[in-house]
Amino acid sequence: MTAAELPQSLLATLPGHHYTDPSIFALEQARIFETGWFCAVRSADLDKPGAFQTVQVGRESVLVARDRKGHLNAFLNVCRHRGARLCTEETGQVQRSLQCPYHAWTYGLDGKLIAAPNLGAMDDVDRGEYGLNRVHLREWLGYAWVCLAGEPPSFDDTVIADVAGRLGDAGEIDAYDIAALELGKRIRYDVKANWKQIIENFMECYHCATIHPELTEVLPEFADGFAAQYYVGHGAEFGDDVSGFTVDGGDGVQPLPGVGEHQDRRYYAITVRPQVFINLVPDHVIIHRMFPLTAERTLVDCDWLYLPEVVASGQDLSRSVELFHRVNQQDFEACERCQLAMDSRSYASGGVLVPSEHHIAEFHDWVRDRIAD
Repeated sequence: MTAAELPQSLLATLPGHHYTDPSIFALEQARIFETGWFCAVRSADLDKPGAFQTVQVGRESVLVARDRKGHLNAFLNVCRHRGARLCTEETGQVQRSLQCPYHAWTYGLDGKLIAAPNLGAMDDVDRGEYGLNRVHLREWLGYAWVCLAGEPPSFDDTVIADVAGRLGDAGEIDAYDIAALELGKRIRYDVKANWKQIIENFMECYHCATIHPELTEVLPEFADGFAAQYYVGHGAEFGDDVSGFTVDGGDGVQPLPGVGEHQDRRYYAITVRPQVFINLVPDHVIIHRMFPLTAERTLVDCDWLYLPEVVASGQDLSRSVELFHRVNQQDFEACERCQLAMDSRSYASGGVLVPSEHHIAEFHDWVRDRIAD
């Protein structure tokens, strides 16, 4: 049955090979992840001059480092001499420079070439021309976002527009003062599924009553199948007998002082394309960052963020963390279950979206537009 022949209640999905074909994944790397803004690192993870982190963005390894003036800089992680990988560790700390272990070409933390064997004898070489290739970087919400494009798209028209499109007003997120929060817990998940599976799952709640018993106890409306993201500006309301966003619905921790009365006792979920989920509740914020590695494997870093005084006090955060940790495990298992069937002849033409999932079709159109020849 073609898309045109489907009942009005159903919309067609992407065909299965869009989740397994390496050539399609290569197009997505080149035209989505390497052209737009990508949430790379949490700024506070690089808290000292010389601290660095490497991140996979599309097909490129990107090096983010804090310089002696306290600024973050991003570069392609490639020595300008013979193309050696400059830093092979995921995280590290250097004193004043980054040195290639192959031929000792040495770069300042601002990316400038400062030394190389016999460089003094090469008077015709302009050191300024052979520094590391810089990548655009912008800090927002306490994270460093990078863009590999020569001319990056407007941050306001892409990243912040996704927040505005979900909340109705991008300024609504300011109440949570996310940049001022501190990391209470981070868990990395290695998901054997295509990145689009993870986004589609996060956007809908048709599955919530089936696989999320703890979540639907805290947010009863999710049992009806419509996710908060289906409605602009809507936050799912806590159940009447729920005190906090915890695994048992009991009290959470100290609430965020800027949260307004209309945001209290509500959960907001935001998808920032192509690889970030922002989850807002009255006493903490949960940020997911996806790192697609292959067509069928995606790393997901999940950060639980709280007021600095809550983290410093040593309060037990386990009940708070456990709720969404279980949700993550349940979701990722479901994504992996779908991924197993993407090359089946039964799914060659794809599947269907029911009405509570229709907003996913807009995401599919967004992907198609970017990889179309």
